[in-house]
Amino acid sequence: MDPIILGIISLAAIIFMIALGMRIAFAAAFVGIIGIIILRGWNPALQAVGYIPIGVVSEYGFSVLPLFILMGYLAFYGGLSDESFDSVRKIVGHLRGGLAVATVFGCAAFAATSGASTASCAIMGKIATPEMRKYGYGKKISAAVVAASGTLASLIPPSVAIVLYGIITEESIGALLIAGFIPGIVSAIIYALMIVVWVKIFPQGRGFAPLPWNKRILALKGLWGAILVLTIIIVGIYTGIFTPAEAGGIGAFVCFIIALARKRLSLDDLKQSLLETGKTTVMLFAIIIGVMFYIRFLALSRTPAALAEAVLSWPVPRVIVMIGILALFGVLGMFMNAASMMMLVVPVVLPAVINLGYDPIWFGIIVIKMVEVCLVSPPVGMNLYVTRSVVTDISFEELSLGVLPFLAMDLLTVALFFIFPGIITWLPSMII
Repeated sequence: MDPIILGIISLAAIIFMIALGMRIAFAAAFVGIIGIIILRGWNPALQAVGYIPIGVVSEYGFSVLPLFILMGYLAFYGGLSDESFDSVRKIVGHLRGGLAVATVFGCAAFAATSGASTASCAIMGKIATPEMRKYGYGKKISAAVVAASGTLASLIPPSVAIVLYGIITEESIGALLIAGFIPGIVSAIIYALMIVVWVKIFPQGRGFAPLPWNKRILALKGLWGAILVLTIIIVGIYTGIFTPAEAGGIGAFVCFIIALARKRLSLDDLKQSLLETGKTTVMLFAIIIGVMFYIRFLALSRTPAALAEAVLSWPVPRVIVMIGILALFGVLGMFMNAASMMMLVVPVVLPAVINLGYDPIWFGIIVIKMVEVCLVSPPVGMNLYVTRSVVTDISFEELSLGVLPFLAMDLLTVALFFIFPGIITWLPSMII
């Protein structure tokens, strides 16, 4: 059978099983093992069943995942999330739309200590949404700004999504993490500018009495913890002092020390942090192991190579091909969670992307940005469900409508990264 047709059938089979309610880890593993049996027989398939799970859990590079996740929980219990929001609120909260802008940059600051978008969304929803509603912001903008801004944790290091992309593609995780920093800040600024326009067109929300400038400057001290963790990670990786996995361990340790110094971390909090880290890590590793079976099948079938050759033969500009690939992410993101979609699609399309002349690190950040779009795209956008669980007086339909302006800004940001790829590639190029 033609490898492209075989690959399309396999991907369709996985999507069909997911639609029936099967977990992505089991669907990908089932299709991958059956595919290996068809191509090579029972013995290679049984060998894969033996060595793939062991290879995943024993791979040193994968240790960065639980460390980044633990860092986020320790930062939350250490008070870095509410202090980050409170600091930005004191600086810009007196402006119209200022609390919503403060939520965006509060999420960006917390993203510097947390690699999980849903965690950022849940935590900032509890902190920022009541404050915005108290000062006259509507339900849509109050909930939507939390759902959308939570996605910044996917770009700003440490980022679990970026680590997953690095694992899939075997690209430098350090370079990818550094590449996400500037795009993450740019995304936050674009969100903030859109909010300023939004509240001018649809007046809502009121500021409070502005603080004197000296108190606003003093308010910056509430950001020191997040800035410290981000600086340690970026500088350490940039200078080569430690690897991304070591950066995760050091970052988690710094968050732990900060929490202890502030006397904000009880024994129960530490226990809960470890339990939640374990649960999230097991979920991610299950997905990784399942998808690794599928990736092994794709390698044997030569589907990615055949697809790359076919794409190069198309008589269309390469940008059209890239738009089509990103549109595929957008469509699948309506039905699959972000990690699963990325792990299924990236191994198939990456060879074609590289053969078209695109930088795989640049493409990685573009993919992560599309993952952000998927996190707030109905009907399966995880951040929508997380926000809805925190903000209980808004319907899912209202929230879905509320995030549409943010989705438009995400697509504008992707276009900006196309036009000015140096936004992504400049910083990592400095370490090569």
